Amino acid sequence: MAMWIQAQQLQGDALHQMQALYGQHFPIEVRHYLAQWIENQQWDLVDMDNPAEEAKAKRLLDNLVAELQMKAQLQGGEDGFLLKIKLGHYANQLKSTYDRCPLELVRCIKHILHSEQRLVQEATKVSCGSGVVAMDTLSQRHQQINQTFEELRLATQETENELRKLQHSQEYFIIQYQENLRIQAQLSSLSSLTPAERTQRESALQSKRATVESWLTTEASTLQKHRLDLAEEHQKTFSLLRKQQTLILDEELIQWKRRQQLAGNGGPHEGGLDVLQSWCEKLADLIWQNRQQIRRCEHLTQQLPLPGPMEELLNKLNADITDIISALVTSTFIIEKQPPQVLKTQTKFAATVRLLVGGKLNVHMNPPQVKAVIVNEQQAKALLKNESTHSESSGEILNNNCVMEYHQATGTLSAHFRNMSLKRIKRSDRRGAESVTEEKFTVLFEAQFSVGSNELVFHVKTLSLPVVVIVHGSQDNNATATVLWDNAFAETGRVPFIVPDKVLWHQLCEALDMKYKAEMHSERGLSEDNQVFLAQKAFTSSSNNPEDYRTMTISWAQFNRDSLPGRNFTFWQWFDGVVELMKRHLKPHWNDGAILGFVNKQQAQDMLLSKPNGTFLLRFSDSEIGGITIAWVAENPNKSGERMVWNLLPYTTKDFTIRSLADRISDLNHLLFLYPDRPKDEVFAKYYTPPLCTYQHKQRVRCLCWKHRNTEKMTTKTTQNSLSEEHPQSQSFHFSGVGLPSLKSCCFSSKESFFIVSSTVILLVVLSRPLARERSSSHIVLIH
Repeated sequence: MAMWIQAQQLQGDALHQMQALYGQHFPIEVRHYLAQWIENQQWDLVDMDNPAEEAKAKRLLDNLVAELQMKAQLQGGEDGFLLKIKLGHYANQLKSTYDRCPLELVRCIKHILHSEQRLVQEATKVSCGSGVVAMDTLSQRHQQINQTFEELRLATQETENELRKLQHSQEYFIIQYQENLRIQAQLSSLSSLTPAERTQRESALQSKRATVESWLTTEASTLQKHRLDLAEEHQKTFSLLRKQQTLILDEELIQWKRRQQLAGNGGPHEGGLDVLQSWCEKLADLIWQNRQQIRRCEHLTQQLPLPGPMEELLNKLNADITDIISALVTSTFIIEKQPPQVLKTQTKFAATVRLLVGGKLNVHMNPPQVKAVIVNEQQAKALLKNESTHSESSGEILNNNCVMEYHQATGTLSAHFRNMSLKRIKRSDRRGAESVTEEKFTVLFEAQFSVGSNELVFHVKTLSLPVVVIVHGSQDNNATATVLWDNAFAETGRVPFIVPDKVLWHQLCEALDMKYKAEMHSERGLSEDNQVFLAQKAFTSSSNNPEDYRTMTISWAQFNRDSLPGRNFTFWQWFDGVVELMKRHLKPHWNDGAILGFVNKQQAQDMLLSKPNGTFLLRFSDSEIGGITIAWVAENPNKSGERMVWNLLPYTTKDFTIRSLADRISDLNHLLFLYPDRPKDEVFAKYYTPPLCTYQHKQRVRCLCWKHRNTEKMTTKTTQNSLSEEHPQSQSFHFSGVGLPSLKSCCFSSKESFFIVSSTVILLVVLSRPLARERSSSHIVLIH
């Protein structure tokens, strides 16, 4: 409800924009009386592109109607009678409107809430000291755009008024011209009169004709000047329209597309298109009004031809305004939701394209069909040069046609491709050492439609961000590297899909930091020390000074083509392995500050030897992709009085699927303090697995075991047993299998694990937690 309270305090243009969000599709009274309920619902969790989410949307609709009906019933007294009727009417209206398309209700409310949030944020940018609105660069630019729109509106209104005056003057001129023709006809008919009558009438008619012709001559010059003045005003308006359109399309829209590209690397979300669409719609409206004015000027000129350059001027103005509207339409056909940039064949994917001016130009009255095809780099270059590439593609996409839909509630015209799949891909010849995961493709979306009663026909097209096509999950790592490098270092207006081969080290660090923070869902990214560690790894350097790396450049080959010295993996493969490990298993510990991670073996030793025995730290393995190791300081058992740093073999994702990091640290009693001096239980206790005494679920246990005296592998049958809630330690399990004797004795530890002991084998059974509606499985580890 907090947002609605703030929204009600909006003033001026912001208040008008907020009020314009509501209407019959969603009355503002519903927003007001159900403010808290509406803001408490998780609208953003509904995937608008997934038809399977319709059931979730239907529940939200039903709950909204129920809440509204309940609110209506609570109204009493004379003052509440009308409100009760009104709220009940709104409940029925919403039910009727959205019952068959509940996802549209979700789309509508999401649009309203996001728009309100934006308006409130813009209105609350106030400096703490003086209470004056903080006019940062963004808000200044937006204010400039809005002021220019007001100038254009006034200029267009002024030319409309002048055009009406011109039309009125011309109509009066034509009347007088007809009057002059009538006088001439009367003069011609005087021959039938007597000489006396003819002389008298002729004198009067000649005088009248002279007066009319004099007026016509003067008025013709006035009309011509009026026409030229109007054409000059239109030229000024068109010049301002071009300037405004350039600012919106070549700056604001391009910046939105750049943010969208960086979002692919984990950057902030590109933001909504509502503001951009409102600007583009205002442009379309103004351009179309001016175009209609030019058409009317042409009609007036044809109706009353006058000598002068007017015809050429109008032809130029018509060509100019057509160019302006063509640029607007073709530039506002954009990809709202990009296809995945790592695209696996035979895998479903989605995308959304949108025409920002579709509603204003009434394109939705005859909705166009959009087609998607995949093209390679050379074909993309040809497309941007307007070279013919009809029927050319580099693969086959299934379900690649979609009709654009108009959403009344949000005023958007878009096509949602929900079930596309890349059936096959045709690769081109690769250059030099380039691998298949370095080859870039793009998805081309194109459509054709007309506006203004087929006056103008547009063939629009737009290219997706570069995609790398893979056929197996093992290629994902290297494909992601190609995408990250392209997203980070692509320049605006480039030839597809050229990127620099070398970049400054600090630029790459910014990209890696963005990626890392996004994957960790944390503001704790790569510190300066972390970046120095990465530089040492990338450049095989020993310098600890950040300044030494500031002007250094790193090439694509160093990033992900050449292996690190003495290793069989690249710098990126090592870094990506760390990211995968962290986001799957260790994200909370990173966000808690428990993992230093980017520390080499020598640094760890220097750090730990200055601390008491039992102090430990967690660092990423240098030798294994996606590995993390525990280093700790303890006495040297072979030399009394000497201390040394020990390192466990690295843990990987495979290990943490069996037992968590926190539980492993808990099991190791010689680990006492997390570097520098935090008791380990203080840091990790909240992540320990609860003890078995509260375990009441049945376990499904499958054992893999080995004889104690040799390595012959034997597999047991599955057994299902219940653990006693009161005395789990006193129970036995019975296993049987090929070559496996009956095992009965077992001893439970305080964690969710126990030992099975017999004369021939020793097994550790680790019980995993059961998932909802599933029995859990156990993992067996041999103890020597």
